[in-house]
Amino acid sequence: MSDGLKPGYQHRWLNGDVIDLPAGKVVCVGRNYAAHAKELNNPIPEKPILFIKPSTALVPLSEPIPLREEQGGCHYETEIALLIGKPLKNASSQQASQAIKATGIALDLTLRELQTQLKKQSHPWEIAKGFDGACPMSEWVPVSELNPLDKTELQLTINGEIRQQGNSRDMITAIPELLSYMSSYFTLEPGDIVLTGTPAGVGALHRFDRLELTMNRNYQFTTQCT
Repeated sequence: MSDGLKPGYQHRWLNGDVIDLPAGKVVCVGRNYAAHAKELNNPIPEKPILFIKPSTALVPLSEPIPLREEQGGCHYETEIALLIGKPLKNASSQQASQAIKATGIALDLTLRELQTQLKKQSHPWEIAKGFDGACPMSEWVPVSELNPLDKTELQLTINGEIRQQGNSRDMITAIPELLSYMSSYFTLEPGDIVLTGTPAGVGALHRFDRLELTMNRNYQFTTQCT
């Protein structure tokens, strides 16, 4: 008998083929673009600020994003995503670079009012970042097609208006060093995803918003809020 649950998220290439890796955890970094830290009145961190979304937060970016009034405002954060293809533990920057299997673009959805409330109470804020559906993820592009990773562009438009633009060269902690740092705390396993931070321009989503996410101008993905 069916339990009524939808099939889980699966990693897929642009052509729709399934990637033979499990959907693992999502390791994220906060405030990796200086302009984004400033727009939220946060200090620029001396070391990467890490947090994790569970695999249950993953959903295909192509699916509509449901907004629930009872959860409060839901903010978008557009990020370059990396699919890990080899185990990483206490890895060097070079080892980390060689473990990236593919690149994509993701939304780090955040229940901002709830997050702010939890922060004021000095409570963990996983429920504001790791709720079901909190990580809409695009299909994946082989990393060989996007090298060099230190010059990857990303852009988000909502209803035809540009809201976010960024380039990986502007990251406070570059991708190889970021993965190396993460692997000193969390073993990164094949199928895990790393989100690399969001540029300035974050804001609230609204019903019927139409989002277009672009990576290096060549790869475009769309979704809509409901």
